[in-house]
Amino acid sequence: MAAPDDSTRNDPAGRTRVRDAALDLFGRHGVNRVTVRAIAAAAGVSPGLVVHHFGSMAALRRECDAYVVSMVRGTDDPGRGEAPDGVMSGDATGLAAMLEVATPVRRYLARAFLDGTPEAAALFDEIVEVTTAWLTDGEREGWARPTSNPRARGAIYVSWLLAPLAFSDHLERVLGIEDLYETDATVEHARVALEMFTHGVFADERALGAWDTVAKERKNP
Repeated sequence: MAAPDDSTRNDPAGRTRVRDAALDLFGRHGVNRVTVRAIAAAAGVSPGLVVHHFGSMAALRRECDAYVVSMVRGTDDPGRGEAPDGVMSGDATGLAAMLEVATPVRRYLARAFLDGTPEAAALFDEIVEVTTAWLTDGEREGWARPTSNPRARGAIYVSWLLAPLAFSDHLERVLGIEDLYETDATVEHARVALEMFTHGVFADERALGAWDTVAKERKNP
């Protein structure tokens, strides 16, 4: 067995390596089932270095949450550099890089929300806030359609995107996918979601009209 490499004690890259290992293990097994020793082994460092960088598992989880939000925002991350926004820019290379980096993030999100902890609730709220602002910007820039309820749109959009993570076992069975979180599987099934968001599902407004009629009748019985 190779000896742990603690040469990154004062190197930000070492902190990133530990965080990435924790992100992957938290996503696969859940925060409460992962030990400092397991994270250290996955990162190739000593348990003492994990404690040196983060102090506690709670602090390490907060770092993972912050990284996930940075991925959603598409902002600079000290360990990865800038997360590319390949979807709206039309940059296929940037999108491919983002999908590769986001594979452990998808697992982490699925596990976090299934855990149902206060930390997961705060993370969900933050992602909704970011997404609501992003879609509102899209209205101004012309790539998103207007809505009468921006916050509800943001929350439902996030819920819709995260639903496959919560139902991964069922989707893998129905779609014949071995691992829904892997990049190739994401590229295949998420394309359908993007098509639905871009072009819609219904060809006319019958369903919307029926819904509005019911809503009016309930307000004015």
